[in-house]
Amino acid sequence: MPAVKDSKPGYSIKDTWVDKFLAHLATDRGASEYTQRNYKQATEEFFLWHKNERGATPAWEKLQRDDFRSFLRFLGRQNLGRAAIALRFSALRTFYRFLIRHGEVASSPIKNLSLPKMPKRLPQFLTIQQMKDLLEAPLKPLDAPKRKSAGRPIAASTCLRDVAILETIYSCGLRVSELSGLRVEDIDWSEQLVRVRGKGKKERQVPIGEPALKAIQAYWATLRQPPAAPAPVFQSEKINPTPVSRTMLARRLKQHLAVAGLDPKLTPHKLRHSYATHLLDAGADLRSVQELLGHAHLITTQIYTHVTTERLKKVYDGAHPRA
Repeated sequence: MPAVKDSKPGYSIKDTWVDKFLAHLATDRGASEYTQRNYKQATEEFFLWHKNERGATPAWEKLQRDDFRSFLRFLGRQNLGRAAIALRFSALRTFYRFLIRHGEVASSPIKNLSLPKMPKRLPQFLTIQQMKDLLEAPLKPLDAPKRKSAGRPIAASTCLRDVAILETIYSCGLRVSELSGLRVEDIDWSEQLVRVRGKGKKERQVPIGEPALKAIQAYWATLRQPPAAPAPVFQSEKINPTPVSRTMLARRLKQHLAVAGLDPKLTPHKLRHSYATHLLDAGADLRSVQELLGHAHLITTQIYTHVTTERLKKVYDGAHPRA
């Protein structure tokens, strides 16, 4: 989330309630590093804006809706996109819910504040054939002829790890944070289930397909020793293995997409979109897909029905003589 012009990189504000809120995100809610970083920046940006604009640090219990309308206009002048503005106000709304629960304020001044409407976008996804091509891409370096000028060869363990990662994301519909948090003890090999730690420390069990399990076993076979129960399923290439990071995963995916002849701008989350879309296309009911994805609300899952409906409409328009 890019900072607005008036914020100061590296500047740490001093606000007791903001500190408590950020600690709450990290401990009680188990928010991802990505969420913690964005919410920290959002609260700090408002704090600094209020200090510069009003000449004083914000007294959260005294702020009115007009204060946040002014902040909204300020963000608009920074040429921020609608999504960036919505993310900042989502963080501030969550902060005020935290203040209400702790009795610091009686109500939220942001409630019912009108924001710029977000354009409706259908989630991007890969077709089944594109997904197959992507799953095969990490093994291509092993098949390529070795050339002296090709530089340092990619280790077989890295290639097999990437196959296992992609197979697992697609097989289980995982978020990147959920994949990174997977531990060896989370896999039930006999039942073909995986215990997933989702947002807000909510746990769920999801099926994992045999191709993904075999890919994990093939990856583990390349390690010096199979990882023990508390170890991460997918490890970095460091001397002291740590879970794969979001940055590393995005970088590796970009390379594999290029090898597969696909758009390298697609993010790891698009594999989750592909998982949901393919399930619904094959006849899975919406409630089941909601449970598998770990969505708290059905409306979040319903966006995927628009994808399948749009595809059906295209088929109809192209095939029906009276379309």
